[in-house]
Amino acid sequence: MLARWLQRQWFEQRRLTPALWLMLPLAWLYALLAAINRRLARPIRLSVPVIVVGNITVGGAGKTPLTLWLADELRRRGWRPGIVSRGYGRNGDEVRPVAVDSPAAEVGDEPLLLARRSGVPVWVGRRRAAAGTALLAAHPEVDVLLCDDGLQHYGLARDVELAVFDRRGAGNGWRLPVGPLREPLTRLATVDAVIGNGLAAADFPVPAPYFAMSLQPGRFHRLENPAETCSADDLRRRGKCHALAGIGHPERFFRTLEGLGLAVEPHPFPDHHRYSAADLAFAADGVLLMTEKDAVKCAGLTAGETWVLPVEAELSPALIDLILEKIHGRQTA
Repeated sequence: MLARWLQRQWFEQRRLTPALWLMLPLAWLYALLAAINRRLARPIRLSVPVIVVGNITVGGAGKTPLTLWLADELRRRGWRPGIVSRGYGRNGDEVRPVAVDSPAAEVGDEPLLLARRSGVPVWVGRRRAAAGTALLAAHPEVDVLLCDDGLQHYGLARDVELAVFDRRGAGNGWRLPVGPLREPLTRLATVDAVIGNGLAAADFPVPAPYFAMSLQPGRFHRLENPAETCSADDLRRRGKCHALAGIGHPERFFRTLEGLGLAVEPHPFPDHHRYSAADLAFAADGVLLMTEKDAVKCAGLTAGETWVLPVEAELSPALIDLILEKIHGRQTA
């Protein structure tokens, strides 16, 4: 598969291969178009502060767990957050709310997970400013917006920008499609903080304030009955385990399971993959383990025993202090 081949080239090769050298004109074109897009953008400022969570690399880096952590921490500080997202891979681009029982195909897998886990209003729309405007009209109590994966969506004015990286860092450091970067590393000089998901600051020096993030696994819960939980020790006694992950970096999930002492047969899928029952037939002879993001799309598709592993982000509360300092600066300006 092309996507997985590119991932290996970007993150595992120290030097450009001949195939990537041939793509250099495309990288220059991508950089030019991105610069034009940013220059032509006319940002719309909403009536409440906006915190953008994103990354300058393609693929998942931990934005969704970070957004959930931010929503929880802001509520603890007395704020009433809402969340907007594009809803990547869904049917249609219309602005709409996300309910806990919304079909993933209509709202996107990550927004659905955010709605179920956060307990705050979540709206989706290709134009995040329009989604934010609709959310605020429907929920006037909301006084701060979190924008999930919107760092390059310059049509929405923002007060705080957070750039997230996982342990792979910036890969080979090249722009798409030669490398994984959507924007150059110099972009980090303009964000308010860099979040390293399993990435030490010493391994990836950045000009912005740096905060380490770790993802802590919780107890497994059954796909069809979340109230039923079990531990990794329980699963080790179940016999053969299959692991499914259709996220930006599936190996991260497989390593988490290995860290819990589970021997699994890995089954990676493309990010945002739409599953069918046939896709999951491989698990008929054992127990199936999956991420929360995959679980919102797999209800009713599995015939055997299926367990979901939730994760929680852990960060220093100093990140919230920095964010609130920025927000208060806007309000007093």
